[in-house]
Amino acid sequence: MPKTITQRVVFKNTTASELYELYMNAKKHSAATGTVTKISEKEGAKYSAGDDYITGKNLVLVKNKMIVQTWKAADWDKDEQDSIFILTFEQQGKNAVLNMVHANIPDKHADSIKKGWTTYYWDMWKEYLAG
Repeated sequence: MPKTITQRVVFKNTTASELYELYMNAKKHSAATGTVTKISEKEGAKYSAGDDYITGKNLVLVKNKMIVQTWKAADWDKDEQDSIFILTFEQQGKNAVLNMVHANIPDKHADSIKKGWTTYYWDMWKEYLAG
């Protein structure tokens, strides 16, 4: 049965707009994760990340506030549906909060993806933002 992952991550001394740009700007996304990302700020546009490990399409983009995408990993079975990936960003004083919902993840991949978001994204983003 497909799983849903939710995560809330606080990034100290940064802004919601910086986090949005870190995800949606291909150069910054690539620099922060150390892998090639191809992405644009157009709804309906396809994207790839993690050296083509992740592919999908932008569904809804609300600048500096929300990103909704389809998301599928290269090692998923062909007949498995795309997952839905949602990021929202909020400012709390000097800190920015990222809220993530990643839904419709095949059960056998859920644990590794949950760990992967922290290891390959949020921890690396914190290092990148710290300079």
